[in-house]
Amino acid sequence: MKTKETQTAKNTEANFVLDTKDIAILKILQQNAKATVSDISQQVHLSSSPTFDRIKRLEQNGIIKQYVTLLNPAKVKRGLMVICYVSLKEHNKNAGTKFIKSIMEMPEVIECYSISGEFDFMLKVVGENMERYYDFHVNKLSLADNVGHIQSVFVMGVIKESLLSI
Repeated sequence: MKTKETQTAKNTEANFVLDTKDIAILKILQQNAKATVSDISQQVHLSSSPTFDRIKRLEQNGIIKQYVTLLNPAKVKRGLMVICYVSLKEHNKNAGTKFIKSIMEMPEVIECYSISGEFDFMLKVVGENMERYYDFHVNKLSLADNVGHIQSVFVMGVIKESLLSI
């Protein structure tokens, strides 16, 4: 049985609509997650209290998932980026769950997508150099449960890297 609070929370999420002030706040936070409420409120022409309330509402409704710091990969010895396409041997829930669990434990994998087509997953992998990637490929990824085929594509340069457009 659902409580009244649970139903109200779900109704609030389902009916949540972003207005122009919310969108402006989100754009500012995407560019600088360390922006203060005072800075944001000045830019969106609201006082601090309603700006703070809007940010909290955006967080509570799951619009803002988390705040992160983007690192320069080369400066933290992760200058090699590889896109790995992985197909699984078996296609069932249990086998897929085991593969996903193993990927979640690999710090080299910074993104993982379930995809359609010839492959089942697309991984974004970072490493210090080709030797480290080879070690990852042979001793971790290839040994993960249910891996059938892996295709590695080496990123030569980043042309566009952007935030979610709203």
